[in-house]
Amino acid sequence: MSVKAAKHAVVGTRPWRVGGVDKVTGSARYSVDVMLPGMLYGKIKRSPHPHARIVSIDTSKALAHEGVKAVLTVDNVPRVLHAGAPAPRIESLVKDQYIFDEKVRYVGDGVAAVAAVSEEIADEALDLIEVEYELLPAVYDIEEAMRPDAPRIHDSEGNLVMPPIEIEQGDVEQAFSEAHLILENTYSTGRPAHCYLEPNICVCQFGQGGNLKVWTSTQNVFMVRGILSEVLDIPVNKIQIIMEHMGGGFGGKQDLYQHEFVCALLAKKTGRPVKMEYTREECFLGGKTRHPVKIYLKHGVRKDGTLIAREMRYTSNSGAYASHGPGITAVGCYDGTSLFKCDNQKIEGRSIYTNNPVAGAFRGYGAVQAFFALDTQMDEMSVALGLDPVDFRIKNVLGEGDLAVSGHRLATSGLESCLRRGAAEIGWYERHAKQSAKEGTIRRGWGVGVQMHPSGAYPSIKEQSNAIIKMNEDGTVHLLTGVSDLGTGAQTAMAQIAAEELGIAYEDVQVVAGDTDVVPFDIGAYSSRTTFVGGGAVQEAAAHLKSRLLTLAAEKLGVESDILDLRGGTIFVKGSAQKATIKEIVQGAGGAPLRSLVGEATYEPEVAYSYGAHFAEVEVDTETGHINVIQIVAVHEIGRAINPAGVEGQIEGGLQQGIGHTLTEDLIIDRETGKTLNANFVDYKMPLALDMPKIKIIILEEEPGVGGPFGAKGIGEDPILAIGQAIGNAVSDAVGFRFRNIPITPEKVLETLAAGL
Repeated sequence: MSVKAAKHAVVGTRPWRVGGVDKVTGSARYSVDVMLPGMLYGKIKRSPHPHARIVSIDTSKALAHEGVKAVLTVDNVPRVLHAGAPAPRIESLVKDQYIFDEKVRYVGDGVAAVAAVSEEIADEALDLIEVEYELLPAVYDIEEAMRPDAPRIHDSEGNLVMPPIEIEQGDVEQAFSEAHLILENTYSTGRPAHCYLEPNICVCQFGQGGNLKVWTSTQNVFMVRGILSEVLDIPVNKIQIIMEHMGGGFGGKQDLYQHEFVCALLAKKTGRPVKMEYTREECFLGGKTRHPVKIYLKHGVRKDGTLIAREMRYTSNSGAYASHGPGITAVGCYDGTSLFKCDNQKIEGRSIYTNNPVAGAFRGYGAVQAFFALDTQMDEMSVALGLDPVDFRIKNVLGEGDLAVSGHRLATSGLESCLRRGAAEIGWYERHAKQSAKEGTIRRGWGVGVQMHPSGAYPSIKEQSNAIIKMNEDGTVHLLTGVSDLGTGAQTAMAQIAAEELGIAYEDVQVVAGDTDVVPFDIGAYSSRTTFVGGGAVQEAAAHLKSRLLTLAAEKLGVESDILDLRGGTIFVKGSAQKATIKEIVQGAGGAPLRSLVGEATYEPEVAYSYGAHFAEVEVDTETGHINVIQIVAVHEIGRAINPAGVEGQIEGGLQQGIGHTLTEDLIIDRETGKTLNANFVDYKMPLALDMPKIKIIILEEEPGVGGPFGAKGIGEDPILAIGQAIGNAVSDAVGFRFRNIPITPEKVLETLAAGL
């Protein structure tokens, strides 16, 4: 860790985790653990066809089945268009979904739902619902979907989700004419699934006065409340959303799913609480995936390695509904072209409907795909020019004062520091001396990848978070925060920030979160914003409370507040031996609080970028095509590590996901039937503990003045943004052939080697 980081009492330490004991002992209550008297179980009947019109639905046999209490179809649910992606309400969202529709658009689209006294009876009832379909032609490929004669998936002009994104800067044609080298290729990425440990689940109960109470696994409780209010026509103050603990989301639980709507409607129809839990297969079929993206990329570069021209076409496969398709396309176009300087560029982005499963928000939100293409082509250009890949990147990275395509002028840039530190750590410039000749069965290679990522989504989204801190009569505090903890340790960081700002012990902060009836508003957990935005609100609320506390102390001690200091739960009079504990200050006669002390804040920041460079060493078996990742050096500049253990956990987890997305993970869709062929953890291959390489994590804290609380910037998405191209470039270095499509499976390696030979 950088020696430039200032010392703090709580920030930068590794305290026990908020809720950690409850989790390891099994006492933590997740939504699945909610059991209510008289509870029913809901299930959704899903379409076996990728594209069809529903002619009729006969539910009579299901309703007559013993134990079935209600059945829902398109005929008895509200017909209100919604976007499905509630957080937050921005221009890139498209309202193209109903709870149930008269048409199905992918295999797995919901057509009906039942509530029964047991899950087994609910499953039996689904089989009794008879649906007659009129089959329609389906389309899965984005090129085919963009043809004028392609099947229309929605009632719109063509299958374009929204008008294209178009960006043009400088004179692109003139710049290409002046280039010493022009390189162009097409790159593509797969369809990995989120694979969170906790399936999608919710429990709904209607109480007195028509109040709806929902326990659900979501990344944004307030946005769930808002869209349920909108679609079900229930006032916001009559909806309570609770998320006590969560077993992962990675962006996949940023949307609302059919089960949240139908669970509430089944509870209303039956007058009893209803639980709906997806099976693992349903998480694959009815959940979300990453967007498969095809990227045409062309660069022009001078002989000295200066980029002077860029052209990019970014086309994302949104699947059957828009979800975050336009959003990830915008991010891919803007952030993906802001990594390396180029004064002349033309960028186009399109999001396309197909009859595939719905793609949604996923960690790295559009930038994963763009960075893979961009950084892979950077490697290709460095080889073609005879320049070292690290030096070539350092020459072209955006620096302090440079303007990103998104419109942000960078206050700092840590990319060069990350690259230089990582290169030194892995012995980058000495690698070829260590590398055996590229002969024989096992080939070894090294690769590098870089990334930058904003903390939060400003200006596309006006960031906001709120916090309230209440002082108790014994000097401890309750922190009320709207931020969602997806299992990332966010609440731990919030407690550390509050304790540090207040000058009290970490143990004296009790975090209250995840209940819309209790905590103040927050947009949700996405875009690496939680510590940066939510933590900023906590720090300001703590500062507000501290000011009020010192004012009270000044009154009680008979001094001016500006000569008071607060450390370790004790208030000191500067230059004097006079002091008092917080408890002595706030407690009045009989132990009652002397005064109500509450701090609150609304925090609305703009943006700060974090940076990273990953270096990978791999071995490729040319007989089997197997790729073995030997080691990874991951360097990240994040301003300030509030909780180093949490930062390291985020980086390790991001690397694991990135390795999977690069080498093995891909949801396979049958092009004839539209069915998902590997919707289970047996056939869908993720790297496990024994597959992980040696990892060296380096956290740089070089620029703590430009971040959020105590200079902290986001780290949630950063680790997955550079690892793909680092591994891909290392594989290419090992075998001498370029891989422009991920995942890089053994079959692709063997096919490429055979074609090259």
